[in-house]
Amino acid sequence: MPEINKTGASLIAISPMLVKYAPQLVHKLNLGFPILSDPGQLFLEKLRVVFSLPADLIEIYKGFGIDLERFNGEKVWRLPLPGQIIVDRDGVVRNVDLYTDHTQRPEPTEALQLLKKL
Repeated sequence: MPEINKTGASLIAISPMLVKYAPQLVHKLNLGFPILSDPGQLFLEKLRVVFSLPADLIEIYKGFGIDLERFNGEKVWRLPLPGQIIVDRDGVVRNVDLYTDHTQRPEPTEALQLLKKL
């Protein structure tokens, strides 16, 4: 996180979870950045990064005690694709890394290299 700040960039997460849950998750995971709430996923839909979970994956989530209906306040089971979007100071998207597999995430070192070039 300090390395990202040194580039002049800010790290945020955008989640469909209800506002009341975001601070709890930040505290629980000891995150050094905020989670912005996008109830209804209106902004995430504009970014075209929302997908509906298939029935088998919904059952797996429920088996782990994850209740997206409660956390997101929606009757549908949708999530944003995991990944990162790097936007420069002028609002120009400079890089997009999105993954359909929730076990994959972008490497922070790669993002840091891109930020240093901006």
